[in-house]
Amino acid sequence: MTGLLRSWVDNANEPEGAFPLNNLPYGVFSVAGGTPRCGTAIGDRILDLQALEETGTLDFGGTLLTGSWNAFMALGTMEWSRLRKTLTDLLKEGSDAKDKLAAHLVPIADAQMHMPFAVSEYTDFYAGRHHAFNVGTMFRGPENALPPNWLHIPIGYNGRASSVAVSGTDVRRPHGQLKGPNDEVPRFGPSQRFDIELEMGAIVGQPSNGPISVATAFENIFGYVLLNDWSARDIQAWEYQPLGPFQAKATMTTISPWIVTAAALEPFRVSTPERDFELLPYLQEPGPMLYDIDLEVGLTPEGGNETVISRTNYREMYYSAAQQLAHHTSCGCPMRVGDLLGSGTISGPEKGNRGSLLELSWGGKEPIEIDGGTRSFIEDGDTMTLRGSANGNGYRIGFGQCTGKLLPARD
Repeated sequence: MTGLLRSWVDNANEPEGAFPLNNLPYGVFSVAGGTPRCGTAIGDRILDLQALEETGTLDFGGTLLTGSWNAFMALGTMEWSRLRKTLTDLLKEGSDAKDKLAAHLVPIADAQMHMPFAVSEYTDFYAGRHHAFNVGTMFRGPENALPPNWLHIPIGYNGRASSVAVSGTDVRRPHGQLKGPNDEVPRFGPSQRFDIELEMGAIVGQPSNGPISVATAFENIFGYVLLNDWSARDIQAWEYQPLGPFQAKATMTTISPWIVTAAALEPFRVSTPERDFELLPYLQEPGPMLYDIDLEVGLTPEGGNETVISRTNYREMYYSAAQQLAHHTSCGCPMRVGDLLGSGTISGPEKGNRGSLLELSWGGKEPIEIDGGTRSFIEDGDTMTLRGSANGNGYRIGFGQCTGKLLPARD
């Protein structure tokens, strides 16, 4: 894999840093209550790209002045490449632009991060084999764990774009209709089995009005974020038949604040697993379509210390984002700039690789150890943190943290 590209921003060259010159993720930030602005992360700083377009250093048709990345995404792949190359040249070691750009660097610690793009539509998939097998085993036994269609098709459902929020947004324990195994009739109340799902989100950067092939999907995928699909398991258990999740998944979906581009992740492509059955031609991959991205989940109780409760890797997915996009459009479904595709929960083969508390505690029967106690599901005051990075030769491609704190249910 390509080694570290050196920048004149000194701390961008540290091997353990999340934002080297190889990365250049895109976000939206503000300082001291100002208006949201487009920027890119370099080292421990944000380069204010709105300021660079305002002063004429960059010219992308005013799309960097909008406080969102949607307008820029709509310009297409040639402009995506041009901005990345331009920024790399401006920030690389020995650049003549150092003095000009230094005034437009903002400490990340001083910035408030905002939603990096407006979510047009949100689709969540159920495409991790270990997760699907674990959940199916709990409810149907190992012999019937995977539905008959699962090994042939990326299963998904349409979620709520309105519920997607940026990292750092508190989430409130939801109410819903519940019916336990010993209840004669359903009741309405706060969820008692609130959970996370460790996922990656793929961002569609180009519109389409017809089928997209797996081979050309990367022309439509702008980049990736970490994604936590908060899930009320007890609400879901009562409501999901016959049409699948609804209110149980509508409380909030949290994404990390930085869009890591597909270009930055190119050196980390890996193949999907071997297939039990040959996929239909429209889902077959011409080459490696997944990524080698290390992932972890941390749980911090209120007033306590964080415990890392899971470590896994994006390469464990059975279906790639390219296959998910190809399947999504195969019926003619139009895609819009800003559509978000959730990968599905990313779990590995071992207990410590599981991407949800439902799996980690095996439905609450096997509570896990955390600092100062145990957990079966998330308790009020807990902060959940997702992290991810692709690790190259002397550098890391980081995503920033994806965090949310659970607040008590409303009275």
